[in-house]
Amino acid sequence: MANNQQSYGVFLSYYLSRTTFPGQKPLDFAFVGGLNFGAAMLSAPMVTGLCRRTGIKPLMTTGAFILGGGFVAASFATRIWHLYLTQGALVGVGVGFVYVPSIPVLSQWFERRRSLANGISTAGSGIGGLIFSFCTGAMLRNWSLPWALRIVGIVALIANLVATTFIRDRNAVIRPKQRPFDGGLFLRPAVLWLLAWSFISMLGYITLLYSLSDFALSINLSSQQAVEITALLNTGTAVGRPLIGVASDRFGRFNVSAGLTLFCGLCCFVVWIPATSYGVTLFFAIISGAILGVFWVVSAVHPPLRIKSLF
Repeated sequence: MANNQQSYGVFLSYYLSRTTFPGQKPLDFAFVGGLNFGAAMLSAPMVTGLCRRTGIKPLMTTGAFILGGGFVAASFATRIWHLYLTQGALVGVGVGFVYVPSIPVLSQWFERRRSLANGISTAGSGIGGLIFSFCTGAMLRNWSLPWALRIVGIVALIANLVATTFIRDRNAVIRPKQRPFDGGLFLRPAVLWLLAWSFISMLGYITLLYSLSDFALSINLSSQQAVEITALLNTGTAVGRPLIGVASDRFGRFNVSAGLTLFCGLCCFVVWIPATSYGVTLFFAIISGAILGVFWVVSAVHPPLRIKSLF
């Protein structure tokens, strides 16, 4: 997903350790993070429908401004419900407009080694999350929450506009069938099993991504160590996703995704729950970061197209 979601854990630990808004509760900030991710996914049917009429670039450009504007607007929040609307819903919708149109583009250019290509692409979110985590933590310590939000918003806007300028799709050649919603798919057991797996894996993914830094504070680690743990989780993502892509191309996406999902779940019980030290928590962050994004590597790989491969 977008780098702001990769680094939200840094903001979350900051919010939970301070009385930033009157009457705030821990559940409020969990809702902000959940609303951020949920709004991005719920916007997918609308964005998919608009793609058929406008193409991907106008939507991605609009999303870049919505996303950046959401962060800047959040910097002026004085009540918790302001944060719901800005860093939650507005940023989430912006992510949806930027991310959803771009999902099928990479697969349009590859016939072989698609999982590898997708793994390399999604590793960028880990590298971006690493940079954003350290920079956000430094801005929160040395400057202030409002300026951290503004700078993150401006950087996200510029980065997404640059990416939108250079992106190239093959929709005019391939003419993919894009449907906002297809009710007939719910009659297929394979689709229902896939949705069940994606729901459960995403529930765990978001829980881990957003809460690991606050967990670090709960075992009496410093705020700097909490930032480092979030950053190293993103480092694991950057390293692990290309490797998952290679394994998926060789052993099959189903086998790899099922095995790694099971392994990540076992690590949560064996390593995360008993963790009481910085070293063990850091080890878990790297290992889990490397494998918890398996959904993003395998889910955006489409059936082979009759085009010449770049590999």
